[in-house]
Amino acid sequence: MVKIASKVLVLGVVAAALVACSGNSRVRKPAELVEVKNQFDLQPVWSTSVGSSESFNFHPVVAGDSVYAASHRGNLAKIDLASGNKVWEVSVPERLAIGPGSDGRTTVAVTIKGNVYAYDDTGKALWNVNVGSEVLSEPVVAGGVVVIRALDNRFIGLDAQTGARKWNYQRQQSALSLRVGYGMLPINNEVIVTGFAGGRFGMIALANGGLIWETPVSFPKGFSEIERLNDVTAKPSMDGEILCAVSYQGRIGCGQARTGNLLWFKDFSSYTGTAQSSDLVFSANEKSHVFAFATKDGSQVWENTKLTFRDVGEPLAVGRVLLMGDAQGYVHAFAQANGEIVARIRHDSNPISAAPIAVGGLIIIQSQGGKIAAYSPK
Repeated sequence: MVKIASKVLVLGVVAAALVACSGNSRVRKPAELVEVKNQFDLQPVWSTSVGSSESFNFHPVVAGDSVYAASHRGNLAKIDLASGNKVWEVSVPERLAIGPGSDGRTTVAVTIKGNVYAYDDTGKALWNVNVGSEVLSEPVVAGGVVVIRALDNRFIGLDAQTGARKWNYQRQQSALSLRVGYGMLPINNEVIVTGFAGGRFGMIALANGGLIWETPVSFPKGFSEIERLNDVTAKPSMDGEILCAVSYQGRIGCGQARTGNLLWFKDFSSYTGTAQSSDLVFSANEKSHVFAFATKDGSQVWENTKLTFRDVGEPLAVGRVLLMGDAQGYVHAFAQANGEIVARIRHDSNPISAAPIAVGGLIIIQSQGGKIAAYSPK
């Protein structure tokens, strides 16, 4: 399951595979679910399927009044947000390892081989280009630019209408890094914030690909190469002027969005990332223990251990709850104030690794089996 090739650590789709390799399978036995009396309901509004993402982590994306989603086999669909009806569906010529990017005008899908296919808002093919490297990170379409993050540490800015290359930002190749997708957070159609190998994250300008700032969250430690891995792979989160990020086998920290200066950091490890409310940041560690920290100083507010080894996915903080899926297709709702599980639904029997999306009073969830559905909190 784990091998080292060309100085890059080749793992499964998520870093959990590394943890699973290292111990007795009985140690990783998922916790039994405790009964929950739902304090609110997530009522189904619509559901559809776009096809399986296999073992990959596909995110849907919402732009305007539509949801865009894809499958490993190359199905790419535009779905009406209100009704769940498919507005159009196309077949990308190659297989995908990541979900699409869209701004509602241009929708792009990037194949494993680094071919970028763009479509207009009617599903008509616009252009396709090759970026010369494997791509595992989801593209961002914002500010008239398509940002592609290649596995060879290049960030490539393409014109959204023509596919012409606008800029290229090259990062130095790390001696050892996780072979996974790195999340990119677009802000105000002006910048993206993303993590890097070696425990760092930074902000890049959409207009020209310039690095605005770069900040270390954590530093490599340990004796073996695997122990020293501490990449910031998950998409950073933002609320107001505060950004938070977490590294694998490293630290979690929050800081000022304008400068990247950290307010605090503390030892922590996660590959599923962070979510924020106005005063809290939430994250789950590799044991699927869910934590809340105060964004102002990093003090721990609560910890919930009831989902141990259930391989919870990326979090979403919305209203007064925190939503996270798990490997058996359940979606759990935690009270942000104290971490109590206050509701649970079964979305699917397949893993839910992508963060739910809150938009227009709906919660959008996609499982690895390809089921995508909208729920209304009641």
